[in-house]
Amino acid sequence: MSRNYTVAVVGAGIGRSHITEGYLNNPDKYRVVALCDLDEAKLTKLADEFGIERRTTKFDDLLAMDDLDIIDICTPPMVHYPMIVAALRAGKHVICEKPLVGSLKEIDEVIAVETQSTGKLMPVFQYRFGNGVQQAKAIIDAGLAGKPFVGTVETLWRREAPYYAVPWRGKWKTELGGVLMGHAIHPHDMFVYLMGPLKSLFGRVATRVNDIEVEDCISASVELESGAIGSFTASLGSADEISRIRLAFDNVTFESDHEAYNPGAKPWKILPRDDGTRSAIADLLKDWKDVPPRFHTQMARFHDSLTSGAPLPVTSADSRRALEIVTAFYYSSRTREEVVFPIGKDHPNYQSWLPEGFA
Repeated sequence: MSRNYTVAVVGAGIGRSHITEGYLNNPDKYRVVALCDLDEAKLTKLADEFGIERRTTKFDDLLAMDDLDIIDICTPPMVHYPMIVAALRAGKHVICEKPLVGSLKEIDEVIAVETQSTGKLMPVFQYRFGNGVQQAKAIIDAGLAGKPFVGTVETLWRREAPYYAVPWRGKWKTELGGVLMGHAIHPHDMFVYLMGPLKSLFGRVATRVNDIEVEDCISASVELESGAIGSFTASLGSADEISRIRLAFDNVTFESDHEAYNPGAKPWKILPRDDGTRSAIADLLKDWKDVPPRFHTQMARFHDSLTSGAPLPVTSADSRRALEIVTAFYYSSRTREEVVFPIGKDHPNYQSWLPEGFA
């Protein structure tokens, strides 16, 4: 019989989606037994909705629960780091929303703590999961796509004043970044997940849509370790909302579904260059098993990792790569210089990418 893990969710905002999509859809794998939030009204409302008996406004209360297996951190970004470290040191498994932490220095410290902990850490990159993105991944991993040529990522969303009425949003010290950090980080992760690691980046950021501290428009040119090239563009000033990823390989071109917040779920356009590739792809996918999108599959695969030793579906190393992109973007935009990966301890932005006066 599969083990059923006990979970505490910290944060009643996106935490609700973790419960409805991730845990209720995997009832044989998880049971949410505790909820933590500073806002007692939000805490009570969400706990009542799902019949969660343990309710607390104090994170440390969770650390002391001996029967608690997993702490799922869904708080504003500025408190992720101390919560992750404390939970790992308490021997808990940890799930944490993006951005995992606020600097490369912090992610390296988290990785060091993780190696000493009995708990496992899984960052959240739920856009990786769904039939569309997973079929593309299967085709690439099977060697059918061939050499990568070029790729584009467009994250064109809409955010206006009401969104930034939440006190921690739009500010460097609390949100840690803008569209690059809170929105485009998901499609950028999908790009690297499918195309491979970056070699270099030249980027620009700008604040053009909203009266906020952080950026709401970005663009970059990237080179991959494979020699392929690509471009990233994002804005929070689009009239409609789409996420679009288009990847051209030697044998096939992929284009994602355009649904803004779930581009990996529905089948993607798969455009083989020739009949041989078309036949090979059809054979590969003929017995395809449904991959539910977002948190449903990410949480299910985390359970597989905990119970059978399967690889983590998302790792702290994946999160480091995502934060390298963030670090490179801000540094390149300020200096007008290309940034080469990997970014080590000697880089000027290793300890913080925040602008002078905010770090």
